[in-house]
Amino acid sequence: MKNYQINNRPELKENRKRLRNNGTSAEAFLWNYLKGKQLKSRKFRRQFSVGNYILDFYCPAEKLCFELDGADHFTSAGFDYDKKRTEYLNTIGITVVRFENKIVFESIENGLEDIMSNFKEE
Repeated sequence: MKNYQINNRPELKENRKRLRNNGTSAEAFLWNYLKGKQLKSRKFRRQFSVGNYILDFYCPAEKLCFELDGADHFTSAGFDYDKKRTEYLNTIGITVVRFENKIVFESIENGLEDIMSNFKEE
């Protein structure tokens, strides 16, 4: 039996690439603070897939997923999808932190503090 690949599965490669190249302005803004191990020397990956889901930002060392939510997440269907997704990620040991896009622009310092508050002790 062939090993099942859970992270960055080849069949999701084009979707990951499309999302990276067409990200929201909030994602681009936040990425400026996360890339290059700027946040407490933690490496973050952008549009990283786990199972069938593509995560906005993922820190492998912390098993931490950071999601930015726009308007489509605040619908009944969006809530249901996000709940199912979060439950799946939690079952494999990944913590999910969610913020509205506007937090990135209105209070980036608080957003970064919230991310860091989920880091394990150094």
